[in-house]
Amino acid sequence: MHYYRYESAEVSCCYKYLMFSYNIVFWLAGAAFIAIGFWAWSEKGVLLDLTQVTRMHGFDPVWLVLVVGGVTFVLGFAGCVGALRENICLLRFFSGVIGFIFFLELTAAVLAIVFQEPLREWISEFFLANVKAYRDDIDLQNLIDSLQRLNHCCGAKDPNDWNLNVYFNCTKDNPSRERCGVPFSCCISDPADTVLNTQCGYDVRSTGAMNSWSDSIYVKGCIAALEEWLPRNIYIVAGVFIVISLLQMVGIFLARTLIGDIEKVTFPY
Repeated sequence: MHYYRYESAEVSCCYKYLMFSYNIVFWLAGAAFIAIGFWAWSEKGVLLDLTQVTRMHGFDPVWLVLVVGGVTFVLGFAGCVGALRENICLLRFFSGVIGFIFFLELTAAVLAIVFQEPLREWISEFFLANVKAYRDDIDLQNLIDSLQRLNHCCGAKDPNDWNLNVYFNCTKDNPSRERCGVPFSCCISDPADTVLNTQCGYDVRSTGAMNSWSDSIYVKGCIAALEEWLPRNIYIVAGVFIVISLLQMVGIFLARTLIGDIEKVTFPY
């Protein structure tokens, strides 16, 4: 008796459910980011008055959360549904967008290395523009405060950058109590203090030269602080970039493998 073994193409269940599991995390994460973004806007009253979005003069961090959440949600949805339904169009969309994002990341990294001076100037101008809008948005205010406290810096180049803000500038006709001051995040904090003194920066720049301020506030600019931070943490930055790149490559590999299996089943000859 002769036994015949019939070989037929089939979609790998292993790759299929790996692709689904890979994307369900990003799908849920994207939904969470979107929910957090809209919650933050609702807390600021933006959802009740959408014109507030156009009146913001500085960078609103909520936009970044919503964009990242939206892209992650769409890609996670395409990957999950594409894998479960064995939909070639969705899988191609997923792998194509991931590949495009990876290309943008590489391009941005190369441009950042090649054009360091223009990038430094752009970051400085961006920071100064948001110094002007410091009091316009609570999320922007918290972001700048966190940046200054974590990096022990004040302003883009030095504390005098806060003259650009209407509340902190040193002009004689400025009625603000914060005149000639800096935000509390510029202050050198005492580890023994248990209560945050939000008025510690008042009148700091009203007398004396910048060297005399170093006892109470940070005099180093945040651009210089970031330039010093990067070489110290280059391995962490490189590691994060490598992990993100590997995750993207895994996603593309799973999507392309599934597409190949589906095409073999659909078009066997």
